[in-house]
Amino acid sequence: MNTILVVDDNPDILDALDLLLSIHDYKVLSVTSVKEALLAVSHQKVDLVIQDMNFSEGTTSGEEGKQLFSALKELNPSLPIIIITAWSQLETAISLVKSGAADYLPKPWDDQKLLGAIKEQLAAKVTQSTECALVYQSKEMSELIYTSTKVAAADINVLITGPNGSGKEKLADFVHQKSQRATQPFIKVNMGAIPQELMEAELFGAEKGAFTGANQARAGRFEAADGGTLFLDEIGNLPLSGQMKLLRVLQTGEFERLGSNVTQKVDVRVISATNANLQLDIKNGDFREDLFYRLNGMELTILPLNKRRADIIPLANHFIGDAHSLSKDAEQFLMQYTWPGNVRELENTCKRALIFAEGDCVTASAFQGQEQTSILSEKEHMQQVLDKHNWTIAHAAQELGLSRQTLYRRIEKFKLEKSDD
Repeated sequence: MNTILVVDDNPDILDALDLLLSIHDYKVLSVTSVKEALLAVSHQKVDLVIQDMNFSEGTTSGEEGKQLFSALKELNPSLPIIIITAWSQLETAISLVKSGAADYLPKPWDDQKLLGAIKEQLAAKVTQSTECALVYQSKEMSELIYTSTKVAAADINVLITGPNGSGKEKLADFVHQKSQRATQPFIKVNMGAIPQELMEAELFGAEKGAFTGANQARAGRFEAADGGTLFLDEIGNLPLSGQMKLLRVLQTGEFERLGSNVTQKVDVRVISATNANLQLDIKNGDFREDLFYRLNGMELTILPLNKRRADIIPLANHFIGDAHSLSKDAEQFLMQYTWPGNVRELENTCKRALIFAEGDCVTASAFQGQEQTSILSEKEHMQQVLDKHNWTIAHAAQELGLSRQTLYRRIEKFKLEKSDD
């Protein structure tokens, strides 16, 4: 049964859509706010979203709807989203369709048109190619993709290693899409972005009152991923107490929500990723050896971008898009740089270059003309981001795409210090 999430602050509309969709054999989730919608998509299997454009009393600008649409697409780029909106906001709805929304219908909607649009989008989702877009040309990546395809079919747990920004999440998505679980949920968890005291609740769920702030029961990521794949990024950040529970799930498929004695059973493939040396963490007593071997049914290692330089120009062309091209001096400029931030740094650099480009051809001056005047070294870039956030480690780590622990290690490595005001 397909699950449809309906987002609208009007209870009458929620009731009407719940009735219409339920009698046509759809499971309906109804929420009234942007926050609730994002939580639903993060923690549950959602096949399609129907969303309004405004969720606060008195608002008519449609900005809330645009923000929700962008956030949903960031969480799941392939998620079909149907916009329902007042006649006065049709222009905004049409702009979202151009940005990737599946369809739009004005209020009051025609039931048959809405059902037809839902059926069409769900059918398209089923028949959509499972090929995950990966851009590469190097021999090293070609060999890795060949191995990854073989591993995907084996349905074993996978550990992906490699430096930050090298594309570990992209490779995890590829393994899921090439597996027998491709039509089931692919749930992502960044362990480096979750406070340690909340990690277990995030993974296994919690009952109401299980801890301070748990005002209602919530499902964990394992429940959301049942039948599919759970991607645990920055797995080295999981505390030992959580490691023990994770080991049990991998061994038996069983767990309990925090605050509950009810044992649940799931069928989940786990793909984990890290830029840390887990063998060293095991030696230091920070990571369980038995968990490491459960996670590491097969290890896939992504090399840093400067070790597979044949991928730089194909990736840069992908990031600047079909409407632009790179000049020869731009290609030379990109090939001479060491890319300490890997593919993520290349992508951000290309996006900034488009701002400075004059015409369709992106030249070296567009890269050199960025606000930073040149591509900063890793050390200089980290210092700049830390100073920007007044050395608030959590905020700086999020912008850099690092875990807090990794950022602390880099600060020590480069002997960075807070600038005097």
